[in-house]
Amino acid sequence: MDFALFDVRNYPTVDVATGYAEWADTYEETVFDEMDLRLLARIQSVAWHAVRRGADLACGTGRIGVWLRDQGVARVDGVDATPEMLVAARAKGAYEELVAGDMVHSSLADGAYDLVTEVLADEHLPALAPLYAEAARLAAPGGRFVIAGFHPYFLMSGIPTHFHRASGEAVTIRSYVHLFEEHVAAAAAAGWTLAEMHEGVVDDEWLARKPKWATYAHRPVSYALVWRATA
Repeated sequence: MDFALFDVRNYPTVDVATGYAEWADTYEETVFDEMDLRLLARIQSVAWHAVRRGADLACGTGRIGVWLRDQGVARVDGVDATPEMLVAARAKGAYEELVAGDMVHSSLADGAYDLVTEVLADEHLPALAPLYAEAARLAAPGGRFVIAGFHPYFLMSGIPTHFHRASGEAVTIRSYVHLFEEHVAAAAAAGWTLAEMHEGVVDDEWLARKPKWATYAHRPVSYALVWRATA
């Protein structure tokens, strides 16, 4: 579903390439660890230190690559479609290989990865099936696919993926709402089995960061899913 059906803020909307190119310089100032890294830290079904090679789809500025290396992942390769984001990721030095490309049509090798991740980007895809299929192509037998994102409930509450330009203008990046049944269907079609799920809510830690979100207290804002390759 197009996010526009739920939009209550009516910010100007830009495409993904335009939005992330503009947002790259301030992205890490506005995306908090409570959104994604806190959920990744809850995961029990992935032995991070045993992962020999990971693929980070839509790697952005490299936050996830750094986190994965800090958990003991031996090697991480990244893919992102935004050159400005790749510059920031490259500067972090966490990736063995960084590739410019679409997260659903990467040029990474078939079956080469014990772990595939995609964080805070699935809402920009009109459909999820290509993402789950690409993760399945990349994963080695018995591999894991970890996906974390903006909770559909929060998007349906009218809060978009957005950033503020240098002028102060708020801008929405084109997004879509995917219910969890869509994730399950896309995953099953690509040969994935659910191993673990977590949901993050707007709690005291969140409100310490963003007091203006008191209206959304106790509501789910993000999620993390862990899928296991069935083959």
